[in-house]
Amino acid sequence: MAFGWIDEQAAARHRAGLVRTLRPRPADSPLLDLASNDYLGLARHPEITEGAADAARRWGGGSTGSRLVTGTTELHGELERELAAFCGFEAALVFSSGYAANLAAVTALAPHGSLIVSDAGNHASLIDGCRLARGTTQVVGHADPEAVRKALGTGGGPAVVVSDTVFSVDGDAAPLVELGAACREFGAGLLVDDAHGLGVLGDGGRGAPYAAGLAGAPDVVATVTLSKSLGSQGGAVLGPARVIDHLVNAARTFIFDTGLAPAATGAALAALRLLRREPERAARAREVATELHTRLTASGLEAVRPDAAVVSVRAPSPEQAVRWAADCRAAGLAVGCFRPPSVPDGISRLRLTARADLTDGQLDRAVRVIGETRP
Repeated sequence: MAFGWIDEQAAARHRAGLVRTLRPRPADSPLLDLASNDYLGLARHPEITEGAADAARRWGGGSTGSRLVTGTTELHGELERELAAFCGFEAALVFSSGYAANLAAVTALAPHGSLIVSDAGNHASLIDGCRLARGTTQVVGHADPEAVRKALGTGGGPAVVVSDTVFSVDGDAAPLVELGAACREFGAGLLVDDAHGLGVLGDGGRGAPYAAGLAGAPDVVATVTLSKSLGSQGGAVLGPARVIDHLVNAARTFIFDTGLAPAATGAALAALRLLRREPERAARAREVATELHTRLTASGLEAVRPDAAVVSVRAPSPEQAVRWAADCRAAGLAVGCFRPPSVPDGISRLRLTARADLTDGQLDRAVRVIGETRP
């Protein structure tokens, strides 16, 4: 029977407690949200929704084609210029998603004969980029600059080091300064995914590369998403102008994909301008994350100290993690639930996201519910 193997895999997922299901949410959910990536609380901000609506009214519901045909509007150019300036890079290129931006950057910057050195904790989009690239990939230990140096020492041609700036599972930060030094020692490029750093780290939320003094360097390229701190959708690659020009001509997920919709572009631009005007939102997100970690550990839970806005709480098993998250939901709290294969170390977790707009009362409620429902 066609696709008969699907049933065998479904049964295996059920036995392992790894079944995933879609859960549509209503427009006005009664749940306290610690599951989304809306770090600055901007997804429903009136300025951001009006930015989306105004762009849709002016430019239409869709971008109508690939960026190289009809899919580039003046609005895309505005966003790219302002995003690059805000983050401290020479140029930017907007994609339809952060995933597409990572695939583009890795594949276009790692041609045949090159070496890719990839952190073991990298996001799936970076991993998939490495798989699709024509270069040879070496996976090294998590957040280990010496392992990166050792790997770079084995190569003889072009090389690029690939890493998240803030890892999405535990929320820990990469040692960017040390990685940058290792790359310069061997003449390698550094490509970092700042999806969880933009809007949270750096001066006024300018991102982890800015905070590390690497933004704008000729050997550093960063990818970002517009769907987390900026409350919209889409992604971008930031870097030297010659790198961005190369992506326009060589990145398949740019050349052959429809451009980012006007509404998402307008929303991201409005959010970027609001963040520039209200830089305190970034610091508040970090404060909430630190306070959440402090309260959780004080209640006896095993939580990882956050370097940005992600706080993870260890669970005994995949099945218990699912039940824990479900019990939290039943008590009015939405939390993330990360299980294999989404976690590289095989340890299941509740994944909590701190938002700049959370109140002390909401933090009290969240910690109480997580503690009362613990396995």
